[in-house]
Amino acid sequence: MATIYDCSDSTELLTGMRLARQALGMGELIVLPTDTVYGVGCDAFSPAAVRRLLEAKGRGPEAPPPVLIPGIPTLDALAESIPDEVRRLVKAFWPGALTVIVPARESLKWDLGETHGTVALRMPDNDIALELLSESGPLAVTSANLTGRPAATTAQDAHIALGEAVTVYLDGGPVGPAAGAEIVPGNDTGSTIVDATGLLVGKELRIVRHGAIPDEAILGALK
Repeated sequence: MATIYDCSDSTELLTGMRLARQALGMGELIVLPTDTVYGVGCDAFSPAAVRRLLEAKGRGPEAPPPVLIPGIPTLDALAESIPDEVRRLVKAFWPGALTVIVPARESLKWDLGETHGTVALRMPDNDIALELLSESGPLAVTSANLTGRPAATTAQDAHIALGEAVTVYLDGGPVGPAAGAEIVPGNDTGSTIVDATGLLVGKELRIVRHGAIPDEAILGALK
């Protein structure tokens, strides 16, 4: 039976993190907090685990999950090419609610779905997530809800949505926009996603999801 571990309690944090690492190593799913919403994740290099992740969410391979990473060195390790504009953006917004789509290294032994040779990468601004990522390596992570349903902002929301499909739930408390923070109408509560692949062939950066970081902030960081 899946257990929710209260990460505000030091004993439960240690136990939850240990069991989360074990679950990931066995190709199972975990739920973890990020700075935007709760995510359901697995070992990015286990094709079977990624398929399990997509099935739990109710998606097919046509919607590959993003990959969460612990820092910029991992960006360099996973991306084939990194335009200067991407380096300016990650310097400005990482860790944080920015996901960048870049060409993936051809040598990577993974299968995230129908990525067409790209990968969506993000470094979340959450201590629990970053500690786990530093120990486990890159994780394929998507929002911890069924497709078409509201994103989970608590571990309990995620448990209601995903139940026993997940082995370990790490409860880092409510996440998302701070109380009183301005929410831009029409923007998603998740990360802002930018597609940087066109920059390599003379095209412009494209914002493919309007999220927690306003478009104006993205464009301003590129000036």
